[in-house]
Amino acid sequence: MFDNIWNNIVSWFKDLSERNRLINSFNNSARDAYVCGDAPAMLQASISRGNSNYKHDFSKWFSSGFRIKVFCGRQLTKEEIVFIGMSILSNQQLLRRLVVLGWDTLEIHGDKGAYGCQWKITDHLDKINLIGNYKSGYEE
Repeated sequence: MFDNIWNNIVSWFKDLSERNRLINSFNNSARDAYVCGDAPAMLQASISRGNSNYKHDFSKWFSSGFRIKVFCGRQLTKEEIVFIGMSILSNQQLLRRLVVLGWDTLEIHGDKGAYGCQWKITDHLDKINLIGNYKSGYEE
């Protein structure tokens, strides 16, 4: 009985550690890209509440949003926010990692203004047909 409780506690902290490493890695890469001039604005990732309508089987109960704040010193247009969001959503490896670590919502916000955009991460994962793409060798 105590082994199960202990394993749950250990896995919970492991997930928190992996989530924090992903956030730190993203922020370090974004900072380096900005400093080198590869990115026109500074991006900073953090954890947010998320959208409860976007929950999936792996979603964290609380704090299931992956928020990116764009620091550019002016209000972003909706087109700019959508462009940044779609750039993130096109990275299938990152999206799969976000899902496995319990995130269900991608949020993009600027540092000025009061609006941003949200996306349901699982809607942007490449879907595969496991049955159609698998041949077992079994013949009737």
